[in-house]
Amino acid sequence: VQLQASGGGLVQAGGSLRLSCVASGRTSSRYAMGWFRQAPGKERETVSTINWRDGSIFYTDSVKGRFTISRDNSWSTVYLQMNSLKSEDTAVYYCGFGRRVTSGELRSQSYFDYWGQGTQVTVSS
Repeated sequence: VQLQASGGGLVQAGGSLRLSCVASGRTSSRYAMGWFRQAPGKERETVSTINWRDGSIFYTDSVKGRFTISRDNSWSTVYLQMNSLKSEDTAVYYCGFGRRVTSGELRSQSYFDYWGQGTQVTVSS
């Protein structure tokens, strides 16, 4: 499975960005995709993930009400619409893919097997 993420950039606080991640390769048994981020000096955290089978979604508390994850009908692309961006959202954002991720496991990075290259999001205050 290959993941190609795009859409990062520099934006002022309060602005918006939309990240996209396209999955290719052996994805026929996909279970979940999502977004993770790593800020300088911090560990990578789960931002938002979606279960492909039942559409269940996880958001970390700090992005609830501001970020929206979605998928397209081709079942190959996941998006992250980020609104009301804050300086603390600055990080490298990674797309992840997991073959065996149940709805109850969406928050855990350990269930995601494949990772994209990362896209930088910088929010200036």
